[in-house]
Amino acid sequence: MSSQNLFYNNRVSDSSAQNDSSYTRNRHELDAHFFSADSVPRHGDLYEQIDQLEAIDMDELVKLLADTDDNEETTKTPVFLADFFEGLAQLATMGVVEMTEIVESIHREVILRPLGRFNDKHLNKWQRGFTGRIYGTIRHIMLMVGNNLASVLRIYKNFIVQKTAQPLPDSLKKLVNVINGVMGDHLVNNQNALAIPMMLYTKEGKPQNERLSGRIVILCHGLCMSHLSWQSQEGNDLGEAIHISQPDTTVLYLDYNTGRRISRSGRKFSQLLQDLVDNNPNITQIDLVGHSMGGLVARSALFYGEQERLDWIKRVGNLITLGSPHHGAVLERIGNYVQDIIAKLPFAGSLAKLGDMRSAGIIDLRHGSIRDADWKALEGRSVLPQDFRHPARLPSGIKTYFVASALLETHYDSKVTDLLGDSLVSVASALGEDDAEHALFVPDGHKAIFYGVNHMNLIHSRRVREQVVEWLLDNGLSDYAGRPRIHSYPRSLAVAV
Repeated sequence: MSSQNLFYNNRVSDSSAQNDSSYTRNRHELDAHFFSADSVPRHGDLYEQIDQLEAIDMDELVKLLADTDDNEETTKTPVFLADFFEGLAQLATMGVVEMTEIVESIHREVILRPLGRFNDKHLNKWQRGFTGRIYGTIRHIMLMVGNNLASVLRIYKNFIVQKTAQPLPDSLKKLVNVINGVMGDHLVNNQNALAIPMMLYTKEGKPQNERLSGRIVILCHGLCMSHLSWQSQEGNDLGEAIHISQPDTTVLYLDYNTGRRISRSGRKFSQLLQDLVDNNPNITQIDLVGHSMGGLVARSALFYGEQERLDWIKRVGNLITLGSPHHGAVLERIGNYVQDIIAKLPFAGSLAKLGDMRSAGIIDLRHGSIRDADWKALEGRSVLPQDFRHPARLPSGIKTYFVASALLETHYDSKVTDLLGDSLVSVASALGEDDAEHALFVPDGHKAIFYGVNHMNLIHSRRVREQVVEWLLDNGLSDYAGRPRIHSYPRSLAVAV
């Protein structure tokens, strides 16, 4: 999204955020949006306003807005049904704006490239030219309309349905989490009501507010998933299995925006766990179980919790990751490679902008980046190359277990099995195996490979569930370090794909 779009969207969002304390204030907000001369420019003033916008120091503006993701989430409560419609209204406009930018990029490239003028000098002239102003006007109007509509829905939500706020049905809740996974950082930057906050939920699916004591196990979901993803229709999900095997242990479910930077989610998770311990001093042990990206978020929280010497770290007993791309996911690497190729093709390079729409969380999966240092010094939305990323070793004193899976039932020593992995993450990446600098040193006895299981089924596989429960029950008492690596095969001879 261009700096102009960010400026107007941020201005409208800030205006909305400051006017929700009383009916009168909201009435003034509504009037300001629809009836002020600034909101609806007259035809003769349109280009004059564009000229005024160009006078703004956009470099300073971009610098100020570059860290908007540092802000807290837009809400501290779950996304309700009214939030869903408000967010969709703004999201629809964002889609139109993004598509307008792609069309303009293609138009610009088709005109300038044959003339040999596709360079920075002529690209800057394009923005100040007549055609560039037309595209800018379209973006301006669409943002204005979208934010006005979102403001009306927000006012309606605050004054009409606030007392009877309806929770999202499970199906819509899962859809919202998918949207967050795909473009969650954009939602946060635009203060969209669909941006979900990081929260802990109980096994009943309610926000955690009760007093806690004893041992706590927290399940962390993966990309585009939600706390509901752990549930099974048969009722034999991992959380239930842990509860049955250890009735005195409380199982909680983390829900978070998987489209944000993994390191940001890790920092937020670390602070959430510190608040949990501060409010519940009788918690004796915390165990973290993460699937896919959830394992990286848990590792990031441990990294920053130890770095900041937070008290909750002392209570962590076990870390278990299921198919987490500790050294990157193959699919994101392929996507980035294809995007780079498209960007170099004449007249098609502008299509590479489509790849830029994916969330920062997905980009972080390229090399399994869990530290701010892997991306913060870079321009744009990218991460450091694999060889230059910063090591993030596991905290000492915590028992760590890695689970990998493979679609094929051929033994791990097969290169095909290793590279294919579970279709998204290679076996070596899931087991934290890399060169000496980045390798995560976990004993072989703390590693398990499940053949005939795909990436998504790791959270529902009976064999995986039994192994996780066994590790948690043992709680570090047995000497797994001296045992060989676990290889688990399905009872059926069929290849599970």
